[in-house]
Amino acid sequence: MEAATEEPSAPEQEASGPAAAAVLAPVLAPEMCELYRLQEAGLRRRRHRELVDRDRRRRQYLRRRRAFLLSSVAAALSLLSGTSRPVWVRDRGPGQNLWAAAEAFDDEQWKAQFRVSRSTFDFLLELIGPAIKRRRTNYRVPIEPGRRLAITLWWLARSGEYRSIADMFGVGIATVCNIVRQVACALVQRLFHRFVSLPSGPRLDATLQAFRDRCYPQCAGAIGGTHIPIAPPRDNPDHYINRSGWHSVILQAVVDHNVRFTDVYAGWPGSSNSATVLCSSDLYLKAEDRPDGYLFPRERSLLSDGVEIPVHLIGDASFPLKPWLMKGYSEEQQLSPEQRRFSYTVSSARSVVDAAFTRLKGRWRCLLKKSDIDISMMPRVVAACCVLHNVCEARGDGFLPEWSVDTSPSGACLRQPDPEAYAGDTYCTAEVIRDTVTYNLLSILQY
Repeated sequence: MEAATEEPSAPEQEASGPAAAAVLAPVLAPEMCELYRLQEAGLRRRRHRELVDRDRRRRQYLRRRRAFLLSSVAAALSLLSGTSRPVWVRDRGPGQNLWAAAEAFDDEQWKAQFRVSRSTFDFLLELIGPAIKRRRTNYRVPIEPGRRLAITLWWLARSGEYRSIADMFGVGIATVCNIVRQVACALVQRLFHRFVSLPSGPRLDATLQAFRDRCYPQCAGAIGGTHIPIAPPRDNPDHYINRSGWHSVILQAVVDHNVRFTDVYAGWPGSSNSATVLCSSDLYLKAEDRPDGYLFPRERSLLSDGVEIPVHLIGDASFPLKPWLMKGYSEEQQLSPEQRRFSYTVSSARSVVDAAFTRLKGRWRCLLKKSDIDISMMPRVVAACCVLHNVCEARGDGFLPEWSVDTSPSGACLRQPDPEAYAGDTYCTAEVIRDTVTYNLLSILQY
């Protein structure tokens, strides 16, 4: 067993080596040849790619050199010829005089032209200036933000033709249209939520006290609607014809005691009624989606004869009766003295809505007559006017009496449609609340 496991001797190994090589040589020779052919093919392909790349780089170099030589020759010829290229920018020198002269306006002239004081103008420019500023390019100098804001305020205050505004401010007709759109969008995006919001906290306390001084309790604002004239749209123009027979969109707004807008919803066709517009607004969803069905905090409610009286809004007969929205009694039924007093009190407190709409349209007269702006842009223009109205009212930028001349029915503005009374009210919790306030008005005011 030990002899079988011994390794072969050296002579035996020498005898077996040449014999094994002779046997393996025919087997390995084809594989070596195949490997050599593959390496040779790879080298040929690599050499071919290098030649193709070298030829491509040479052609690119020749093209660039030819283009450089041609441009150099053209530049030399242009210098030698002495001819100047015509200026493609239109000369608007006369139109620059108005904006240049505006710098010398006093406060009275400035307000007469732009409907805001110079301090309010600078305040607005500081807030939205970065949003309406345009970058300078190699082609032209951009229109400065101050002139952009002035163009927009001029258009909102008069709704004049783009051609006349372009001549006055030294810009193109299409530029005026674009500037009005851009600045209106910037006003809405930057300032709407800052200046238009329902009262809360100390503001709500001040609003409740102000309406209490008007002899109506638990009121956080008055809601109303008005029609804004528009040009007949291309799509479904009949839907925008209101009860007075002209095309319009509806502005629904909530107004506080300071004649400022606290909620704005605009854009519905003029043929819609107030209840339809209200039910589609965020205000309605905000109130109805709450578990308690109240629009304002419930801890501000009062108890009278065991009935909870929440903080609410007040509207006219065209709105539905809700726990968060009160209105007067219908004149079609026989009313008691207390009910007549309640209706009169509600109507008196709602006068802030008419005052707000009068100031809004008197200052921004683009809302008084039909404009050629696209119907899809009209809600933003209306919202921008409401924002500007609130800014002016908050800063004490007074409304001039002569601005309200054209808002009378005998003036140039169109006659507003008469509101259509809402007929879907049923006896519910809101009716109980209204009756409680009606017959306990004096005692509630003494809380």
